[in-house]
Amino acid sequence: MSTHRPLIYLIAGEESGDRLGGPLMRELRDLLDGEVTFAGVGGPMMMDAGLKSLFPMQELSVMGLTEVLPRLPGLIRRINQVTADIRARRPNLLITIDAPDFCFRVAKRLKGEGVPLVHYVAPTVWAWRPGRAKKVSAFLDHLLALLPFEPPYFEAHGLACTYVGHPVLESGADKGNGSAFRAARGIGADAPLMVLLPGSRAGEAGRLLPVFTETLQRLRATVPGMHIVIPTVPATREKVENAIAGLGMQVHLVGTDREKFDAFAAADVALAASGTVALELAMAGTPAVIGYRMAPVTAFLARRLVTSPYANLVNIILGREAVPERVLEDCQPDLLAAEVERLFTSSAAREAQQQAYRDALSALGYGRIQPNRRAAETVLAILRTKENGAA
Repeated sequence: MSTHRPLIYLIAGEESGDRLGGPLMRELRDLLDGEVTFAGVGGPMMMDAGLKSLFPMQELSVMGLTEVLPRLPGLIRRINQVTADIRARRPNLLITIDAPDFCFRVAKRLKGEGVPLVHYVAPTVWAWRPGRAKKVSAFLDHLLALLPFEPPYFEAHGLACTYVGHPVLESGADKGNGSAFRAARGIGADAPLMVLLPGSRAGEAGRLLPVFTETLQRLRATVPGMHIVIPTVPATREKVENAIAGLGMQVHLVGTDREKFDAFAAADVALAASGTVALELAMAGTPAVIGYRMAPVTAFLARRLVTSPYANLVNIILGREAVPERVLEDCQPDLLAAEVERLFTSSAAREAQQQAYRDALSALGYGRIQPNRRAAETVLAILRTKENGAA
């Protein structure tokens, strides 16, 4: 096939990858004037952009050693299925998105078979297992990086790596309507409001919800009349509903990005899992406390392998703890509650964190770059290079 109507195969294994894949597909369609076909595995956003998923993406949404191992036979079957489908379709290009436990196994099998292998989201070699940079360079053809300091780690091993920017910068997280959110839910303008974000994966939420709900109980006396908003995704909705049953607090569940961003704008404080949501909160200017736990075996390995002193992306970018982090054994209700209470009561603490947000976002090119477009343009350049090389 030529790039006049290329077939692009995409694989996303979790909700965060789906959020990258959907906008990327739309930008590619725009750049190619609609003359493009997509196939692969993805979630709602990618399907809305025109993908017919080979199987439900949720089957791949696992993280951590103890979560992957029990499901390894099923994952291997899906790896075999996807690899066979790619070989049968012979796409012009394969884009794997995050989910390295699955995506890298597929890419390794396809190395040298004439399909350019592009991976979107660089492995965090700057945080742990730096040897991965050399390993992925052995089978990938191109890497799309979200953070500006990532390309040199991979270029040192001969892997082409393009910094495209973090797509959260175009998410709309900075455009929430806080007053409308409060009015629609009967929350007074001065009522204390906290957003609770236990993560988008079922296992992650299952570990954090007990800690977070106990934190809420401890805050009941010190922050009276507090309202709680919890954004959910299908993978976590039931766990959230079970966790808040009988909590005896004013809890509002929201399910769309628009509602979530409105809630960010309305909130005084957030208590959140570590992840991309850190940048969404930064864009909204919502002061936050980060809590994170891993499965025991994964945590054991993390303590010995992780080299980054921080988990939160804002802190990583700035090289200091601007956003309070309480992770692993420090992720305890009393410690989290103390940090949340401090943000509720100290305007200086809130303002300091908001200034840190502005500094971190500036370093990422907020307001100056269009990450989704950059990613699509890079993919199109790879397609054209392949076509010209074959001509």
